[in-house]
Amino acid sequence: MAPVPLIPARSVRQRVRSLARRISSDHRGEPLVMLVLMDGAFCFVADLMRLMHVPDVRLHFVRASSYGSSTVSSGAVTLSQMPDLSGCRVLVVDDILDTGRTLARAVAACAGAASVRTCVLLDKPARRVPGGLERADYVGFTIADAFVVGYGLDHDGRYRHLPDVCTLEQAAKPA
Repeated sequence: MAPVPLIPARSVRQRVRSLARRISSDHRGEPLVMLVLMDGAFCFVADLMRLMHVPDVRLHFVRASSYGSSTVSSGAVTLSQMPDLSGCRVLVVDDILDTGRTLARAVAACAGAASVRTCVLLDKPARRVPGGLERADYVGFTIADAFVVGYGLDHDGRYRHLPDVCTLEQAAKPA
């Protein structure tokens, strides 16, 4: 499979800057805990937090998984140990809102938080399932139902380093 650019790096940077302004405005003067779902969101959150103007930001990284080595979600979402978020304003950050199961699981695990909002780089509404989170509070781009890589997103550990968000297409067979 070969990566084909879908969203160029320049567009990603512009949209992340816009999201950072909105989040900063919405959380002006308030401490914020960013609960980052790993591994795919690491590029996104690094750029996002550097552009935010919030006086007190803490990061907590939680490993979330439902893919394994496949391009199709298994449906079973696992999260690593969650921090104590009692009384905190929480922003759950993920790379992509697909079926909605991962974000629903992460939001439910924020027991005792004062507030919980969600932020995703990519939203793929065609893939929602019952019981999944229906929409994120902050969305970078809405995309069609395609498997994407780049800007932190991977396929079996590959392609995270690409600056663009790309789709994966089968390489043409030689004639």
